[in-house]
Amino acid sequence: MKTKKPITVVKIGGNIIDDAKELKQFLLDFSKIEGYKVLVHGGGKSATKMAESIGLVPQMIDGRRITDAAMLEVVVMIYAGQINKDIVAQLQANDTNAIGFSGADGNLIQSEKRNHPTIDYGFVGDVKKVNTSLLATLINSEIVPVFCAITHDKKGQLLNTNADTIASELAIALSEVFEVTLNYCFEKPGVLYDAEDDSSVIEKMNQELYAKLKEEKAIHSGMIPKLDNCFNSLSKGVQKIKIGHHKMLKNTNAIHTSIEL
Repeated sequence: MKTKKPITVVKIGGNIIDDAKELKQFLLDFSKIEGYKVLVHGGGKSATKMAESIGLVPQMIDGRRITDAAMLEVVVMIYAGQINKDIVAQLQANDTNAIGFSGADGNLIQSEKRNHPTIDYGFVGDVKKVNTSLLATLINSEIVPVFCAITHDKKGQLLNTNADTIASELAIALSEVFEVTLNYCFEKPGVLYDAEDDSSVIEKMNQELYAKLKEEKAIHSGMIPKLDNCFNSLSKGVQKIKIGHHKMLKNTNAIHTSIEL
């Protein structure tokens, strides 16, 4: 059996994107990862600031953003435009040959508009299909793909899509071809027992502990979709998943959370 080559998929959170100095350091660390790699980025607060500056009022339901037609124009402009191209330019400055993508480019990520029984999320997409063969061809050509949180439905409609989910779906698709390590990087050192105490990192998280912490309501609500994505990814072929501060990319001894089935 042919040995799969390793690949690192990294998702970077919005709080780091909002901090120019922190982002620069992260991109330097990312550039130094050896071998094949893919970057997925969220949007930070820029889209909200832009929306408010032109008189749009962001709508949220249960902590989730509603994306109407006007808001979609803003998120596409900011996520697929300004943030994506700024990241690509900085990676090129670090001698990393990156190309920025939305899901529509090369039909790389196809989604469908979310269909919820009671809530209209607007132009929000749920991932249905990844073009694994084209993505693998790009990666094998030593291109570093940089994905924003915009996908499409192959009927001409762009869709705002959760970046954690995009990272998970890309990692699952790539596990058919590569041995995948998925890293979720954000401003905290890992999944915390106490959201207010950065020293309370859970260094190993399995499904049993996760179920227990959810029942006790000991896990911050924003972390639940991320962890759901993690366990789903592991069950579908992803080799390793780590959650923590981006310094874990260059320092393997840095405290972080490892996710295990």
